[in-house]
Amino acid sequence: MEKLKENAPRASAGVKMDYYRKNAIITGVLFIIATVTNMLGNLSIQPLLVATDYLVQISANENLILTALLLVLISAFASASIAIWLYPTLKKHNEALALGSVGLRVMEGMLYIIGVVALLSLLTLSQEYVTAGASNASLYQISGTLLMAVKTWAGQMGVFAFTLGCLLYYIIFYQSKLVPRWLSSWGILGATLTLASAVLAIFGLIIPLSPIHIAFNLIILVQEMVLAIWLIVKGFNPSVIASESP
Repeated sequence: MEKLKENAPRASAGVKMDYYRKNAIITGVLFIIATVTNMLGNLSIQPLLVATDYLVQISANENLILTALLLVLISAFASASIAIWLYPTLKKHNEALALGSVGLRVMEGMLYIIGVVALLSLLTLSQEYVTAGASNASLYQISGTLLMAVKTWAGQMGVFAFTLGCLLYYIIFYQSKLVPRWLSSWGILGATLTLASAVLAIFGLIIPLSPIHIAFNLIILVQEMVLAIWLIVKGFNPSVIASESP
């Protein structure tokens, strides 16, 4: 009986470590899914959206548009899921910031979905435009401009929510040492630069996907992939997990 009592805490600790290990792996995989699907989805259709005859181009590339939007949807759900999966771990160190990161990254996912709906509507409009020919062309152009504006603003506000959300959990990472401080510091720097680029884009001071905009976002892009690999291979700091109260 005494041996069973002695082994019980060890078994409990083992279950706890296994839980956090699986949590770290799932979070790392979600980071990769969110980043890869978002890039593939948005970059594949960007040339169509900036074309002068974008309504014609969108209509002629329906399958590409639908595939890209499916990838963006996957990215939206994965992005929201990152903060949700991190929450049980981070709330033990700063529940307010952890909850804030969940809310912001869920908001990010919702804004991406709004952008998807805008592009689906634009696809329908483009098909009607091609069918109608020259008839009411200006009306279709105005409607297309409005839908493009919704997509653009939803995307920019989504990036804004993303940067604030990830900035919150990088602060918790730094304070708690759940991951090495050089990695969380890198994340704070990257999130700050991306936030700056989002604000500049909102005020029209830089163009989204321009070279300077990409440069601002490159640091967080690389950092999140390094963080993802770290979580999958190493997981959270076991000494920090072990020291947490049950």
